[in-house]
Amino acid sequence: MFELIAPTTRLHAAWLEAHEEWGPGQHEDGFGLGPSDDVDSPDGFADWVAMLAAQSGPEARETGRGCTYRWIVERDLVHGGIAFRHGPNDFVLQYGHIGYGIRPSSRRRGLATWALTRMLDEARALGLDQVLLVCEAANIASARTIEHSGGTFDALGDTEHGAVRRYSIKL
Repeated sequence: MFELIAPTTRLHAAWLEAHEEWGPGQHEDGFGLGPSDDVDSPDGFADWVAMLAAQSGPEARETGRGCTYRWIVERDLVHGGIAFRHGPNDFVLQYGHIGYGIRPSSRRRGLATWALTRMLDEARALGLDQVLLVCEAANIASARTIEHSGGTFDALGDTEHGAVRRYSIKL
């Protein structure tokens, strides 16, 4: 049975296994991982998890600058991550309210759609009436996930990382 859980140091080894499966330079949306984050050492991983928790906290939510991170897990296997960015800030306007990533060996099982549905419930609970989602223009699987979840195609656009599709989902 799949669960969405808050990031935890208990799954350090399992998270590293998922991270390694993506390989160097691969895109891992939903984890909130920055280029300078130390996730290999136990102390660095604990610091990173604490930073994610702080971004998900009530103070961050109240400012509209927070981000709720969840990992998609089954028992002690990390399948992916999903992030819900709370506010209407520049990052959200460029990359969307919700970003997700599923490790390659776990794809094509409906996990992204399952996780996205649950994060849309969280967006409703915060009072949002619409969310923006953005995916790479060539990522047909992600576009289908968004459309399956009620996404309406708005436009093609560009980011510093390339061409993107922009969608909105009315809640």
